[in-house]
Order: sequence, then structure tokens, then C-alpha cells
Amino acid sequence: MGAVDPVVVESAAVLARHLRQGRDRRLAVLEWFSEAGMPVMPGAVPVPEPPMDAVRQALVWVLQRSAAQRLVEFARHAAGAGEEGQDALYNLADRLIKPYRGLAHPSVVRAALEADEDLPEGPDFKGMVHLVAAIGWGAEEVGGDALAVAFASFGTFGLTVEDWAQALGAAERDGGPPVDWGLLQQHADLRGRTLRASDEELVRARTVLLGLRGFYWLYMMHGLFMPDTPALAALRNLIDECGMGPVLDHAIALSPSARQLGENLAICMERPFDGLYETLVEQLGKDPDVFSITGDATGPAGFDETWLRAVRELSAPGRAVGGGADDDPGERLA
Repeated sequence: MGAVDPVVVESAAVLARHLRQGRDRRLAVLEWFSEAGMPVMPGAVPVPEPPMDAVRQALVWVLQRSAAQRLVEFARHAAGAGEEGQDALYNLADRLIKPYRGLAHPSVVRAALEADEDLPEGPDFKGMVHLVAAIGWGAEEVGGDALAVAFASFGTFGLTVEDWAQALGAAERDGGPPVDWGLLQQHADLRGRTLRASDEELVRARTVLLGLRGFYWLYMMHGLFMPDTPALAALRNLIDECGMGPVLDHAIALSPSARQLGENLAICMERPFDGLYETLVEQLGKDPDVFSITGDATGPAGFDETWLRAVRELSAPGRAVGGGADDDPGERLA
């Protein structure tokens, strides 16, 4: 009997780790694909790549069942149905979209915790249903007021509904080139984009997703008193300059389910996410000392101790944070 190919053995092992009774195999394939992109620890056996066709099929399967895709397809089918179709779309959105507010900017969160104040609310993403309507019916049918609500729901650059309404109105009054709303429809076709993606594009999307997940974690942990360093500040500033903080909050899950993982992978094939990843990697190459506090020769060990000390002081008896001395700042941000 010939020797068994070790790649086959390891592939069977990793698939078994993610399979359980009653679970769809496609979800396990997506987690396998994610695990294969993780850094290999010294002495560990590299995780082989799953078959790319299986990854692509799993992604399409997840996207077809996502709330966002279902809403987009419903909006397209309801085009031309008048007020009845619009009411049906918004009723469906109420059923499919769980109430969710994004996290406030980490600097605002940090300031609130320092001042023993309640944490401020982040952007309300529910308004994005108006963008779905625009994809299905056209921006003119939805109207500028609804689109202003939709864009403001992202929280980008802190712009309000009024800010967006003025900007959209000015663009229309100035008589310049019309806004290419067709781009909305192109970016909404994640399923088609995934079907056309090459193996290399799928692997690249994984690289972007895993990288952005790390950068987003560094960004948000500033709100939980992570010590600030010039390198960390530079990364946060780049994210803010691009207005991508709230977008990452919406699109990148730090501990994703397999379904969220599929949706996140598809999103990370889009150019804005790829471009942001490249920009942040370039900055990290210029200043990699993210965990080195200026003047502290202990490096990452001193960084960790400084952070733990700040959290202990925050939760010390007698120091209530927004309503109770026993509050866990990590739980309050969950």
C-alpha cells in the first residue's frame, strides 16, 4: 500500500475541524479557506488550500441567502410597481435587517469612558435601505432626500443628513457632469462579481480581508485605552482621512460567523477596500513600531503592561463608567 499524500490527510483534518452534524459543508469550506490564509506558526503544518471552485460556489451560496442580496433582488423585481412596490421593499427590510447601530469613533468612545459618560451611539445603518431602493428603481425615483439619509447612515466623515442633502443639491444645481448612479448597481452585484472572480482574485480578497481585520482591530482598540504610539496614530489617521472607519465597522467582522465571512470576502474584492489595505500596509512598512511606546525600552511587553494598567484604573472600585463600577468596557463596546 502506497503512502497517503500528506496534503490529503491535512485537508481531511481541517475540513473535519469545521464540520459538525447538520451544518452545510459550504460553510466549512469558507472557514477552511480563511484558515489557510492565516500565518503559519513555527513548527506548525501549513493548512492546504481548499479547491477554489468549492470556495467560489460557497461564496455564491452565501451571497444568494444574504439579507442584502435578497433586498437588492427584491428591489429590482419591484421596479415599476409604484408605491405598492416601495412599501413592500421597506416592509421586507424591516423583517430582514436587525436593528443595528455602528460603533462611535474610537476617540469619542475613549473620551466618554475617561469622562465617566455613557457611550455615544454610532451611525444607524438602517437608512442604507434607500440605497437598495436606488439600485432597484433608480436614484431619480428614490429622490435626493432619501439618498441623503442613506449616505448619512454610513457616518462617513461625520456628515449629517443635511450635509449630504446640500452636497447632492449643489451637484445637481451646478450643472456639472451627472452623477453616475450606475456605479451603485455595479458594486451591488457581488454575486456576479464572485462568479467571475479568478482563483487569484479570491486569494487576494482573503489577504485584504484578513489584513483589514487586523487594522480595524487596532483602530477600534484606541477606544479601549490601547496606548497610543506614533505608528498607531498614523494608521488611524489614514483610515479617517479616507472616511473608512464607519465602513470598516459595517463591512469587517472581527469574529465573523461563516456566513459573515463569505459576505466580507466578497466585499473585499471591491477596489476601495483593496486600496485601503495597500495604503495601510505601505504606512506600516514605513513605521512598524506599533507596539513600542516612545521612551520605553521594554517594547511590546511594556505596551501590554501600560494597556492593562489603564484598563485596571478604568474599572477600579469607585470609578463608575457610564452607570456602574462593575461595567466591563469591553462588554459595553460589544
